Amino acid sequence: MEIDVQELWAGEGNGAVRIPDPEVEVVPGVAWGTAEVPNTPAYWAVRCRWEDSNPDYVTKQATLVEETGFCLLGGYGIKYEVNAAAFDRLQAASVFDLDIVVEEAEILALLKAPLRVNSRDVRYRFPNQRARRLMSMRDSLRKVSLTGRDPHVMRQALLAIEGIGPKTASWIVRNVLGSDEVAIIDIHILRACTSMGVFPSDIRLPRDYEPLEQRFIAFSNAIEVRPSVLDAVMWSEMRSMPARTWAQHPLDS
Repeated sequence: MEIDVQELWAGEGNGAVRIPDPEVEVVPGVAWGTAEVPNTPAYWAVRCRWEDSNPDYVTKQATLVEETGFCLLGGYGIKYEVNAAAFDRLQAASVFDLDIVVEEAEILALLKAPLRVNSRDVRYRFPNQRARRLMSMRDSLRKVSLTGRDPHVMRQALLAIEGIGPKTASWIVRNVLGSDEVAIIDIHILRACTSMGVFPSDIRLPRDYEPLEQRFIAFSNAIEVRPSVLDAVMWSEMRSMPARTWAQHPLDS
């Protein structure tokens, strides 16, 4: 049976995007909708056509160990500038070189010493915890071969590190490899996909991470957008929307 299509302008240099009519289902139970309405499959299909084919979230220089280390040094309660200063100090001390022997006490001493940030000395907030996590990182990544750059092998190795869950592990893999075989399912992606009906409402993480990831990738493929691009675009737009426009979700806590 022939399906009617809607032809939509995707912006200068992107031409027209032809997608099925609004009532046609893109995945079971989810209709395409129209591109004029935010957070519909049609909206994301058109919106993602604007993105560059070489996303800037793919790491150009950092190694997997460096990317993971930077992530572990950050997080709640640590400003980016402090994160960056701590990373630079540890990098200079070869903490992210797995061929160099480094003791936890050395990492702890480096993190306890005052950091120079914006012309003043500051203290790193969680030196003991992060020193322990960085040693866990070194031990875990030393045990796995990363030469094949398989995204699932890489993520599994990252999940063995204290302080890293599936969302963060997927984020690191996506940044290092630019992979479309994993997805970063954070609160912004959860809100968007639950609202569209792509995800069910009864979600529990981390238990449901992989099924949700599979749904997200299937949805991305159905609207003919790379999962990594859809993930990045959806995250960027959803995080700028006022929280009051969304019903409170149990994952917000």
